[in-house]
Formats: sequence, C-alpha cells, structure tokens
Amino acid sequence: MTTATATDIQNNFGKYLQMVQAGGEIIVMKNGKEVARLISHDKSVSFLTDSLTGVLKGDYHEKEARTERMQKYESAD
Repeated sequence: MTTATATDIQNNFGKYLQMVQAGGEIIVMKNGKEVARLISHDKSVSFLTDSLTGVLKGDYHEKEARTERMQKYESAD
C-alpha cells in the first residue's frame, strides 16, 4: 500500500493509475489526514460484495467486519 499527498496524486496521476491497475492501493492524504483510497475496480467489487454478505445474512457487526476486511485487503498487496 502506498501513501501520497493529494498534490502528488494530481501532479503524477498517470504513475499512480498504473500502480492501481497493477493491483496496488493508494491512500490519498490531505493536510495529514486520509481522505481517499484508490483501488482497482476488481478489488472494489470484491470489497463491497464481502461487506454486503454479512448484511444480507443478518449477521453483521460493523467493527468486526471492518477489521476483517481491512486485514484481508491490506495483506493482499
């Protein structure tokens, strides 16, 4: 996972887009705070599908699900 400032993303968008297309993940920071995360379309679909699975089953605990997803997708890099 890569971290970049909003200005750096703006000035080097092509570089970061290639990183995302190759399966990377970019955290966009502005004024020292995370404001966005760039991930590939395939990763985003999987992330959303996994999120909805627990909701549809009626077995959804937000904090536990978020922790589990973050571990799964951060270790995928």
